Amino acid sequence: MRNDFDFAPFYRATVGFDRVFDLLDSVATQTNGTGYPPYNIEKAGDDAYRIVMAVAGFADSELNVTQKESELLVTGQTAPNSEADKEYLYRGIAGRNFERRFQLADHVKVVGAKLANGLLTIELKREIPEEKKPRAIRIEAQAAQRTITQQ
Repeated sequence: MRNDFDFAPFYRATVGFDRVFDLLDSVATQTNGTGYPPYNIEKAGDDAYRIVMAVAGFADSELNVTQKESELLVTGQTAPNSEADKEYLYRGIAGRNFERRFQLADHVKVVGAKLANGLLTIELKREIPEEKKPRAIRIEAQAAQRTITQQ
């Protein structure tokens, strides 16, 4: 169930924030009502983050992690016909294909990914370029000007 939210009043009262409202709208629509696969987002340090996804039943060759600009895309494609010969009495492990998108903040980069014990861990780090970091400006004191007085 999706509740549509109208951002029109905010567009009338702000200038230059349309990307923020588009981002909020895309995040609301991307889940499609499913929570598969489940995931955690962890803060691992001041500028380090970690996404941990439960991808039970997927091999590393069936998973794909791609970063394009500020979007992280994680997909899982099961091998075709790998389940055709099995008859299940109960199937509680969802092994279906998936696509999960994450919007990343500026200057956040994927630094690594690993698969262990059915958990896909994606390491992220914010790397701010030197020209964007705050820097101290040296203040030069001027010598006091002398006034010459005649007597």
